[in-house]
Amino acid sequence: MTNGMVIVGGGMAGARAIVNLRASGYEGAITLVGEETLLPYDRPPLSKAMITDEQEPQPAWLLDESMLVSLNATVLRGVRAKSIDRASKTLHLEDGVSLSYEKLLIATGAKPRRLTLPGGELGYTLRDYADGDHLRNRIRNSAAVAIIGGGFIGLEVAASARKLGAAVTVIEAQPRILMRGVPQEIADVVHARHEAAGVAMQVGTGLSAIEIDGVVLADGRKIKADIVIAGIGATPQTALAEQAGLAVDNGITCDATLRTADADIFAAGDCCSFPHQLFGNKRMRLEAWRNATDQANVATENMLGGSKAYTAVPWFWSDQHDLSLQIAGVPGDGVETVRRQLSDQAFIIFHRDASGRLVGASGIGPGNSIARDVKLAEMLIARSAAPASAALADASVGLKSLLKG
Repeated sequence: MTNGMVIVGGGMAGARAIVNLRASGYEGAITLVGEETLLPYDRPPLSKAMITDEQEPQPAWLLDESMLVSLNATVLRGVRAKSIDRASKTLHLEDGVSLSYEKLLIATGAKPRRLTLPGGELGYTLRDYADGDHLRNRIRNSAAVAIIGGGFIGLEVAASARKLGAAVTVIEAQPRILMRGVPQEIADVVHARHEAAGVAMQVGTGLSAIEIDGVVLADGRKIKADIVIAGIGATPQTALAEQAGLAVDNGITCDATLRTADADIFAAGDCCSFPHQLFGNKRMRLEAWRNATDQANVATENMLGGSKAYTAVPWFWSDQHDLSLQIAGVPGDGVETVRRQLSDQAFIIFHRDASGRLVGASGIGPGNSIARDVKLAEMLIARSAAPASAALADASVGLKSLLKG
């Protein structure tokens, strides 16, 4: 088969790539190859609304049949891309079909890490709609749930399971939850909120085995559970790129334009790493909904002949019970923090580098209480602004006014 633009991966990045190719005026053939039998759908609800909503869930479609007709795009479902022949610019699928391409976008995402300890195969993970549907039914029929890992996904599932009335235990081997990218002060708030909701938090506690009726901790204690769910991070899906001889460095290695070493192959979303010009060309890989959208837009623009660098400020959010947590920038690059108290329950921590430049903002509060300030902080980060600590700390000084400085 002869096809113009070929996309591998049916997540947010893949779906957005189709839309942006057409919005950018591309009139040739577009084919998306997806392993799932479903059309592209939104994944954030899998750990939240899909589990807790009373009505039977339906996928939150990113593209439906009518949209595909209007976009004149083809989605090949339930088939895996097996190999790339870079010399002939051909993608080979497991079902024997071969697709030639003008440009190829790899948007294969990341896959949850599996538990490797004894009984690890008994632990469930959450990646796709089938996983979410299974967990929804299992949790609703479980009196007790054990969650391994105190990261965002594990904690979101913990909140959802607790909302349904299950007894929930979170087991985290690190000294605190949310070790990666969240300040201690915010982790403490999230920890306390989970405990207030009745979640048992076993932090700084190792795990030795999973059994059919629960888990065994490193100190020998047994925690009974009807279901064990693992939320211990994700691994970028790079096998297709590796088979094609493309470099991998914590994801498919791309330049700032999201192009690989092959001029006709690009990557976007959770599966790729790239140098970010706003942060000293540090190579990073981002697992976030908005990043997948933004990278697909940039990659497709460049597939059509552009040379745009990806410079969007990283942004991430997570809902924890009634609290909203948002992170902008790269807090880990900061050497100094400044706290702004927005209300009794809401605050933002600003992260500044050695030169005083704002490089990150981490906020938490109920509902949308932090959204506006985090957005303004994101704009300050994008401008490489270096606001004074006193101005950042003083909630009476509007962040919008600092953009004019």
